[in-house]
Amino acid sequence: MKRLIAATLVAAIGVSLLTGCGVSNKSHDNTQVGTTENSSDKAKDKEVKMHVWCSKDDVDITTQLIESFKEANKGTDFNIIIEESEDSDARDNILSNVHNGADVFPIADDQITSMAAGGALYEIEDVDAVKKADDEGAVEAATIDGKLYGYPLTADNGYFMYYNKNYFSDSDVATLDGMLDIAGANGKYLTMDWSSGWYLYSFFGNTGLDFGVNDDGVTNHCNWNSIITNIKGVDIAQAMLDIAAKPGFKNCVQDDFIAGVQDGSIIAGVSGCWNAAKIKELWGDDYGAVKLPTYTCAGQQIQMSSFKGYKYMAVNAYTKYPKWANKLAQWFTNEDNQKLRFEMKNVGPANKAAAADDAVKKVPAIMAVMDQAQYGKLQRVGNSYWDAATEFGEKMAAGNPDNTALQEIMDNLVAGITQSVAE
Repeated sequence: MKRLIAATLVAAIGVSLLTGCGVSNKSHDNTQVGTTENSSDKAKDKEVKMHVWCSKDDVDITTQLIESFKEANKGTDFNIIIEESEDSDARDNILSNVHNGADVFPIADDQITSMAAGGALYEIEDVDAVKKADDEGAVEAATIDGKLYGYPLTADNGYFMYYNKNYFSDSDVATLDGMLDIAGANGKYLTMDWSSGWYLYSFFGNTGLDFGVNDDGVTNHCNWNSIITNIKGVDIAQAMLDIAAKPGFKNCVQDDFIAGVQDGSIIAGVSGCWNAAKIKELWGDDYGAVKLPTYTCAGQQIQMSSFKGYKYMAVNAYTKYPKWANKLAQWFTNEDNQKLRFEMKNVGPANKAAAADDAVKKVPAIMAVMDQAQYGKLQRVGNSYWDAATEFGEKMAAGNPDNTALQEIMDNLVAGITQSVAE
């Protein structure tokens, strides 16, 4: 959900030695880039000192996995230091001070292009083994010009529909109209965040309209204001206005979604796996999750789309210990440890064997996000998309209060999405 930093800009600054990364100071030898064997790796009698970044919430499992890694590699003196750093900050922290960045760190797929362009990521060598073990989509999302830049860790970075089974049957959740009618009839709400372009994309993705980042990695192409396509831009705008007018709909951010579930006013909502544990706690046996429903647009039922994504363990291209850093990244992401991460964190594995485990299949949120992935698209967008999408989404949620012509609204949306960053 972080905004994409343009790859062309990053490439220019990617290996600069700016300070302020907020990590411990450690020196890396540039001459060792591109090899998995060096004197440091082979020196069994010397300390192998590596730094690992992880989010505050992942410190416990990271500590456990490092200890098991040491146990599995007895005979080498490891000093592996954990430093707290949010996954979303990895790109900025590494590219601003790559020589002093962590040796191994987690990243999301939308950070890989700019980091690879900046020369910050170690190219994975045993690609065939990764392809055999891990989700095809996850491998593809981390591959640039035939080179793989991360070990797949999770395959659940997307969104879907949560619902309370006390109100909705399995057939009820097939259409958004049906769900909204049930919510309204019960004096309750179905929610979605229309202030976020991440969720807003769901109305456009399966309509045949075109959108994405250009080859420059900065600007976007978009025809969401089309008047000649089967589904026109104004058709989608009108469909959203119709949804917003229903008594059972509420536009709200994620914190308000959880607050509404807690107070009982919200019985369904679009969100992701990060809320699964809380939803399960609040709804208990009534907790349900399913792919996004269809919605009515131009007299048709359109399957709602989504942005989808993956997370990885990556290796710093400037690590002093490429062999051990790669082994540690592999350890973090192997089948057994992805199963352990699922058990401890309830996240969806990218490893195919781990994802096929019966315990994983029993988690509604994970199955829902995996089912929705077939209707999803990797998030590859230029920065100008986000503000334009927010302005449009909030206007639709408010019911177009100034009665602006819908074609004008769509033209303004596309102008905002496609504008140059210099404008």
